[in-house]
Amino acid sequence: MKLTNSNGGCGFKLLWTSLVTVVVLGLCGSRLSAVSGDKAAEKTPEKGSKAELAKAQDWSFVADPSLPNVLILGDSISIGYTLEVRELLKGRANVYRPLSKDGKKAENCSGTTYGIANLERWLGDKKWDVIHFNWGLHDLKHVKEAGGNEVSNSPTDPVQATVEVYSRNLEGIVEKLKGTVARLVYATTTPVVPDTKGPLREPEAPVKYNAAAVKIMNERGVVVDDLFAFCEPQLAQLQLPQNVHFSAEGSRALAKQVALAIEAQLKAAGK
Repeated sequence: MKLTNSNGGCGFKLLWTSLVTVVVLGLCGSRLSAVSGDKAAEKTPEKGSKAELAKAQDWSFVADPSLPNVLILGDSISIGYTLEVRELLKGRANVYRPLSKDGKKAENCSGTTYGIANLERWLGDKKWDVIHFNWGLHDLKHVKEAGGNEVSNSPTDPVQATVEVYSRNLEGIVEKLKGTVARLVYATTTPVVPDTKGPLREPEAPVKYNAAAVKIMNERGVVVDDLFAFCEPQLAQLQLPQNVHFSAEGSRALAKQVALAIEAQLKAAGK
């Protein structure tokens, strides 16, 4: 095919340049689409993974106004057992925990510093009959800067909150919780197995933090749900290796213990 115009070969050059541009843009567009597709695929949780399980969890429920209200406060360990506790206490109590603004995800109550800052929001204006709470695993983890949340695997880096800071924060939390007139249950922090990283947590740390917490609870007449003692003899069956988190079986076992502790307080309150 012969391409000419009044300017001789110039028209051919212009057309050729345009064709090359279209082809290049088309190829780039295909590549961008492929990259976008890859990123979308990366966001899709692997089947059977924890991420898929988390996305599949439905935290919404219709409360029964005739039943007592129970609030569970805690980190990801409590997130793992809350839905099972709700099921175990179905028809007996309305079981709540802090959720994201859209109500679709459980909120991690993190360390005591975060707890102090957000407790009023979590309590809201609802009348609580029983509050089951725990803080510890985030306080004792190693971070880049004391009080921060950028995790570290270095033993020379500080913990998020020392036992002293943790104790002061926990005392403030208990004081606020007592103002709700709910019956309170404190759950001890579950064990840390050796070689746990991401972030670093020392196996001996929960013992120290629990000792401080139990002293505070005993002085203030708060019931203690000793999840540490419950888990320790059977960690190999309940907890994931080199991890502070629990298997599905482990979370169910914890849920049964928590439900029993809550049930006992409901009965004590005549509910």
